[in-house]
Amino acid sequence: MKPAALTWLLLPFSKIYGVITDVRNWLFDSGLLNIYKPEVFTIGVGNLTVGGTGKTPMIEFLIKRFSHTPASIPYETATLSRGYGRSTKGFKIAADDDTADTLGDEPLQLYRKFGQKVNRSHGPVSLGHTDPSSTGRVRVCVGERRADAIQKLLAEYPETKRVLLDDAFQHRAVRPHLNLLLMDYNRPFFTDYPFPAGRLRERRSGAQRADAIIVTKCPNSLSQPDQRAISLRIRQYTQPQVPIFFAGLQYDQPMSFALHQPTEWLGKVLLVSGLANANSLERYVQEKFSLERHYRFADHHAYSRHDLDSLLSQLRPGMGLLTTEKDWVKLDALLTPDERATLPLYYLPVQVVFLEGDGDRFDQFIDAAR
Repeated sequence: MKPAALTWLLLPFSKIYGVITDVRNWLFDSGLLNIYKPEVFTIGVGNLTVGGTGKTPMIEFLIKRFSHTPASIPYETATLSRGYGRSTKGFKIAADDDTADTLGDEPLQLYRKFGQKVNRSHGPVSLGHTDPSSTGRVRVCVGERRADAIQKLLAEYPETKRVLLDDAFQHRAVRPHLNLLLMDYNRPFFTDYPFPAGRLRERRSGAQRADAIIVTKCPNSLSQPDQRAISLRIRQYTQPQVPIFFAGLQYDQPMSFALHQPTEWLGKVLLVSGLANANSLERYVQEKFSLERHYRFADHHAYSRHDLDSLLSQLRPGMGLLTTEKDWVKLDALLTPDERATLPLYYLPVQVVFLEGDGDRFDQFIDAAR
């Protein structure tokens, strides 16, 4: 959070940035820039703010939802993202030999959990909250030009029935059938400003493109009056008929790097995260474990062996290293087999859980749109 005085000083620049994004949106809305409307059912998941709203857990929620339908068949669902931080270019479908460097950390996380049946180099796939029947059922893809990527995907795999677009709300070149806009309960867009005074990627009015709003990272105790108050603030910027849902994040038991099995006991922990906003994670770890120290890295941080050695040197007897799933796929690649098998290393699975009543409403909303 920027100091108030600095925010006010930067507001003129935010207005300029807002005008630039307004012009870009107008070019798409007026038809001067082309918008591709896929023939296959497509859901976009995104936000107005820079990072940290729970997009990847939401994509995982949708994967599990579609994988568990009675008529579900392998690979009828595909995910598509830009593949932030990867060294490769163009359209790419995830394979067993991919790394975070070739695919991006979040797509690799999805592939490890849902894209393959067995990870040949690392043993059984981490399932977390995912039922084993979900693995080997999703095609994970990356591509900067997502309109081209969808067309290439459908040309190669015409059996694809749906595509889930990750971080695509500002990617106007594709118009999904459903645009899901996520808002962090702790950082509402209706009190924020465009860059550089705030963290918005565009003006608040961009929420008008949303087909549904999902308020994420909500406390389980969030009352109905508080939900209504938040909804009223959101509706100042959305279409009147747009539904608003409330959801939280639920952490599972820590899983070991070595066996991908939940640990029965974990006391003192060294927490390592490379997230846009790790505050809620830190609060949870403080409540459940004895947090010795939290090493915060930048979002999508590319860990080096030097980073890993520095972290491992901080471990003391009776202490475990705990990290996120997104960071696990990068740290795990730096380990030797002996280190993986013997060191007290764990990652923390997380899943989206809708607040009471909203899960059924969301299911009905998705079904009605298909």
